[in-house]
Amino acid sequence: MTNSPEPPVRFAVVGLNHSHIYMQVECMQTAGGHLVAYYSAEDDLAASFGKAFPEARRVSELSAILEDPSVRLVLTAAVPSERAGIALRAMRHGKDVMTDKPGATTLDQLAELRRVQAETGRIFSVYYEGRLENRATTLACNLVSQGAIGRFVHLTSLAPHAIRREDRPAWFFQPQLSGGILADLATHSCDQFLLLAGTLDVEVAFAREANWANEAIRAFTDFGEMCLSGPDCSAYFRLDWLSPPGLPVYGDGRMFIVGTEGSIEVRECIDLGRDTSEAVFLVDRSGVHRMKHSGTELPYGRQLVADILERTETAMSQAHCFKATELALQAESKARQFDDETPRARRNVAAAVFNTAQSDHT
Repeated sequence: MTNSPEPPVRFAVVGLNHSHIYMQVECMQTAGGHLVAYYSAEDDLAASFGKAFPEARRVSELSAILEDPSVRLVLTAAVPSERAGIALRAMRHGKDVMTDKPGATTLDQLAELRRVQAETGRIFSVYYEGRLENRATTLACNLVSQGAIGRFVHLTSLAPHAIRREDRPAWFFQPQLSGGILADLATHSCDQFLLLAGTLDVEVAFAREANWANEAIRAFTDFGEMCLSGPDCSAYFRLDWLSPPGLPVYGDGRMFIVGTEGSIEVRECIDLGRDTSEAVFLVDRSGVHRMKHSGTELPYGRQLVADILERTETAMSQAHCFKATELALQAESKARQFDDETPRARRNVAAAVFNTAQSDHT
């Protein structure tokens, strides 16, 4: 007698407010998951999603998904401030969860997610697509784990993004809904650093934000930077919404990884000056190597399916998942406390100091 194969993991979608949901669905479908239903309060978002995934039915009530015992996984890319609430309800209904980043926008939300995840034993996974869907970044992390640059020492991550203001929904510009630039974009870098460092013993050493090019939107910040400190390694991240319109992709993201015996540069989105997208360069004792990354596996979806079926943590440990979000939220909190003055006031102070210095030399 042979064992029958496991049925596909049936999953549903709640919240379509960020386009990353399309990548999340495709990730799960590639891994063998079966999309059965979706819920959205917005008719226009639902119409577009329904055209892309006609096999799924739109339900009129969230309860139709939460109370369906055949649905094992809930995906969400709702407005960021709503994602934790959706995840909490899903876990309490016995569902595993994959949420777009950020999975939480406040430290209180994160504390509740940790509590409910521990109580229910459900999987709470954040889709850190900056690593999970990028072959160049995945290859670089693999090289570090294989000892290609000796002991990991430092990560510099630069993440300029194109704002494309006309395409952004209103919630994007409201920190109480989006979380803020560090709570949002820095989650990718925090996830990468934790993996490279191989430890969760990491602290936020410094963080600040500014609004340099969008001052008409008072609460919005378009620039953020932060530093992380581990026992024997560190990191600096710069995030911004200042990528120029002339760039053909959303941003020229870069990673610079330093080890005791070599270094790696990752061009995450575009290799400027070449007709290529991503690129990985390894420098070691033998020379400079342009690494082939096109065949690098992206295992997240496959591993998450296995974790759902076997109740394991191979795709991402819960501790890692929560810690990456925690660091980004702590950085956001530190940045908001860094200076009580508005970004415009800080710029005006800097301009006054510069003008005074200039007058002293005339």
